[in-house]
Amino acid sequence: MHTLAASERQVLETIEPQEMLNQVQTWASVNSGSGNLDGLASTAKMLADAFAVIPGDVALVAPEPVDRVLPDGSITTVAHGQHLLVTVRPDSPTQLLFTGHMDTVFPADHEFQKLRWLDDGTLNGPGVADMKGGISVMLAALRAAELSGSLSRTGYQILINSDEEVGSPSSAKLIAKLAQNKLAALTYEPALPDGTLAGARGGSGNFSIILSGVSAHAGRNPDDGRNAIVAAADLALRLKRLSREGLSVNPAKIEGGSPNNVVPDHAILRVNFRPRTPEIVAQTDADLRRVIADIEREHDVRAHLHGSFGRPPKPIDGAAEKLFGLVKKCGADLGLSIAWRASGGVCDGNNIAACGVPVVDTMGVRGGNIHSKDEFLIVESLVERAQLSTLTIMRLSAKGVL
Repeated sequence: MHTLAASERQVLETIEPQEMLNQVQTWASVNSGSGNLDGLASTAKMLADAFAVIPGDVALVAPEPVDRVLPDGSITTVAHGQHLLVTVRPDSPTQLLFTGHMDTVFPADHEFQKLRWLDDGTLNGPGVADMKGGISVMLAALRAAELSGSLSRTGYQILINSDEEVGSPSSAKLIAKLAQNKLAALTYEPALPDGTLAGARGGSGNFSIILSGVSAHAGRNPDDGRNAIVAAADLALRLKRLSREGLSVNPAKIEGGSPNNVVPDHAILRVNFRPRTPEIVAQTDADLRRVIADIEREHDVRAHLHGSFGRPPKPIDGAAEKLFGLVKKCGADLGLSIAWRASGGVCDGNNIAACGVPVVDTMGVRGGNIHSKDEFLIVESLVERAQLSTLTIMRLSAKGVL
C-alpha cells in the first residue's frame, strides 16, 4: 500500500478473506439460473440474510411482468425471480447506487453444477466470478465502509436482480428508478483476469419478428400460398446487410415451417443488434421497421415486431472519466494498476449510464471463462477488489462530488 491514510489502512484490514470465500462457495453451490425460480428464491433468501448486516431496509421486490414470443407465435408471460433491494439513509445529501445480479446462465439441468479447485488460488464453479464473487466483494466493501463511520452523510441503494443474464427485462424499470438522483454507481461484474475493467460498451437489442403468410398445397396450388419461411429468410439477409462500422447484426434463428408438401404460413425470426452509439440505435430502429415493411409488401405477408433495444450503448463521458479516474487513483494507492478498455459485452451498467449516472461496472473479482463450464475465480482478488471498492466508496463519500 502506497499513500493510504492510517485510518484507511485500518479499515481495509478489517476485510476477512475466508469469510468472503465461504460466502462464494455457499452461494455458488445453489443453482440460480435465470429460469430456476426455486434456486433464485433460495439465493435471494441467503443474500437477504447476508445483507442484513448493512444498516438499512432489506426487501425482496416482485419482478415486472415480461412477455416472450413462443415458437408457435403466441405471446406468453414469463416468470422471473424476486430482486433484492437494500436502501440505506435515503435522506442523506449524497446518494450512490450499487448493483449486481444473483442469476447465472446455467439452468438447473446444466452439467456444470459443482465447485472444484484448479489450483490453490483458482476456484472453478458456476457463477463464482459472474457474479457470486462480485456480490461478496460488494458486501465486504460496504460493510467495511460502514464500520469506518465515513458514510454518515451518504445514502445508497443496492440492487441485486434476478434476470441480468437475460437482459434484465423484469428489473429494467426498477434500475431506471433507482438511478435517479444518484451521484455515481458501481456494478460488480467481473474484471478480466489481469484486472482490466470494461470502459465504453456498445448496446444490444433483441427482437422476435413473427411472420404470417398463407398456407397452400405445395403441388396443387403453391402460387396461392404466401411462404412465411421464405419471407423470414429474405428478412434475415436484408437485416444482416445493415451491418457496418458501429453496428453488428446477428440473425440468430428461424422457427416455424410446415410439412414438405405445405407452403408454410408461419415463421419467427430472432435477431440481435449491437449498436455502438445512441445515434446508431435510432437509425437501426428506423431501418428495421422499413425493412419489415418492405418484406410485408413484397412477400404479401403480415409481420409483428416484438422486442427492444434493452441495453442502450454506454459511452464514456466526462463524469464517467472522473469516476474511472477515482478508481484508478484508489488502485494506485493500493499498489494496483487499473486500466480499462471498450467491451462488446453489455450489462446493467448500460442501463444505469443511459440515465445519466456515471458507472464503473466491472468492480467485481478477477476471473475468466464466464458463461462456460470453465468459469474461474482468482481467489486473492476477493480481498483485493473489496479493498479497491471500500477505498473508492469512502473517498467518493468524503468528496460528495466527482
